[in-house]
Amino acid sequence: MSFQTPITIASALERIHRRDYVLPAIQREFVWSRDKITRLFDSLMRGYPIGSFLMWQVHEGNAGRFAFYDFMRDYHERDNAHCAPTGPLGSRSVTAILDGQQRLTALNIGLCGSFTGKLPRLWANNPLAYPKKVLHLDLLHRGHDDDLGVEYDFRFLTPEEAAAGTESGEAHWYRVQDMREARSVGDVIRALQQHGVADNMTAGEVLTRLHEVVHVTPTVNFFLEEAQELDKVLNIFIRVNSGGAVLSYSDLLLSVATAQWGERDARESIHRLVDELNAIGQGFAFSKDLVLKTGLVLLGKGDIRFKVDNFDRETMTRLEKHWTDIEGALRFGVSLLADFGFSGVTLTANSVLIPLAYYLHRRNLGEGYRTSDAYRDDRVAIRRWLQRSLMKSGVWGSGLDRLLTGLRATLEKEGGQGWPTEAIEREMARQGKSLRFEPTEIDDLLDLKYGSKRLFPMLAMLYPGVDTRDHFQEDHIFPRSVLRSRLKLRAAGVTEDALPLIEDRADRVANLQLLRGGENNSKQAALPAAWLKKHFRSDAERESWLREYDAIGLPEDVTGFLEFYDVRRDRMRERLVALLEVHTRTDPEPAGAAPEAAQTAPDDEPDPGNEGL
Repeated sequence: MSFQTPITIASALERIHRRDYVLPAIQREFVWSRDKITRLFDSLMRGYPIGSFLMWQVHEGNAGRFAFYDFMRDYHERDNAHCAPTGPLGSRSVTAILDGQQRLTALNIGLCGSFTGKLPRLWANNPLAYPKKVLHLDLLHRGHDDDLGVEYDFRFLTPEEAAAGTESGEAHWYRVQDMREARSVGDVIRALQQHGVADNMTAGEVLTRLHEVVHVTPTVNFFLEEAQELDKVLNIFIRVNSGGAVLSYSDLLLSVATAQWGERDARESIHRLVDELNAIGQGFAFSKDLVLKTGLVLLGKGDIRFKVDNFDRETMTRLEKHWTDIEGALRFGVSLLADFGFSGVTLTANSVLIPLAYYLHRRNLGEGYRTSDAYRDDRVAIRRWLQRSLMKSGVWGSGLDRLLTGLRATLEKEGGQGWPTEAIEREMARQGKSLRFEPTEIDDLLDLKYGSKRLFPMLAMLYPGVDTRDHFQEDHIFPRSVLRSRLKLRAAGVTEDALPLIEDRADRVANLQLLRGGENNSKQAALPAAWLKKHFRSDAERESWLREYDAIGLPEDVTGFLEFYDVRRDRMRERLVALLEVHTRTDPEPAGAAPEAAQTAPDDEPDPGNEGL
């Protein structure tokens, strides 16, 4: 990387209009406001540094691998808020802007284009709601860091607004884009004469300074990266943009995908799918990373790491060809997760969706799978595996790519007729990610606190009677507002030495349950015994609920809370030990299991690929 000879703003804009400077698809959209643009111009006029730029010289051989976009020129909040693709640029090299897009775009809009924003209090379909405005400079204003913190008065105005201000004598508005043609000092003098302010010293100083900023002073300082190793350039981009919008490696790889897709816009397709997935059920938090990773898995790529080499032309062509199938598998998988009660709040690892989507796609299962009695046992097996893997710490952490390729190979071989729980868990154990639980882990689970993401899969496993397709909530059996108020506890007759114990147990598992949203709203801060009498019409119904949720012996008031808590915790432990098939130290080791501390192979050793789609 080398520092280049600085150039003027006028020269930089000429290179933008010749498409010598372009925007790679990895760049985000233009997001600056009008106020930020005017402050940039004020900083330039005052001689303040505006930072250096980082550019990448893309040689002829690499230019075709990327999609490029033009700089925004005439911004319209509703009708033109996205940069347009350049289309094919031929065999010539181009310079891609890695850092400085917002500043260069602001200069392009101010000196060459317009900014059209919606006026407040007007409907969006009102044709008067979006007046087109261009940047103007008041030639009669030269403040000294006025109330707005600026010295030069730049504003976006309509022609009518500029004319009215000038006619009133309050200002003399000069259209900034006219400075592009005022290339010499003589041009500046003629402009002052045409505006009738040739004898005004302030106007002369202001317009002369604008001419210097645009045509004379080499303001655009930039570094040029000439290396053609794409991974290196993309990592540079991440580094220099880390202070702005959050970027992921998938954002960068979208530029490669966008360049290779012929029928669809990859960036738009993937963004839309992510939005759709996250709107399913009670809402999720999936990312572009997960969508692209799923694509690599479903395509059967042997190496599914986020590397530019894994997003070559052949892979991107296949990704577009099978995009409809990939979209369908992901939507189906997320819908099934929602049926099981998972959401962005309760799903501890988004990556569990990937093997699920692969399985659903491989078996070519339709929407009827979600409700048909014929698939009930299969759904139960998947749900139980999901719960176990999400309750277990460390399963979906390090070594994820190797785990996903191993699960894919197992599903390829064993998942033809149903979810192969035993084969799946053997493969996970082989990779040091056994789903076997030790007694100490059971105690850790039972000490989880309210708000833990591992809480939901455990409660859903323990008490499957709650229909998780309905809106439900994690609720305190004894209300938190009572248990954490020493004033209320003392008033109820709780002894002083019991207060800290009650406060500690208030948010732990043995005082928590799953309730439908309506039930939880009706319960509110009522003591459980009183709520049960009001909620259930008969003793039989109350007794059934108490047995189902391990709440037999529920006390009438809070003074019996600690005894109830200990008894319920013991019952929950017995139930959990049975459901998870926890082995004591005298039990034989399950066949195929690997030691819990086994080391996984590094992710840079890709497993052999399957044929995939």
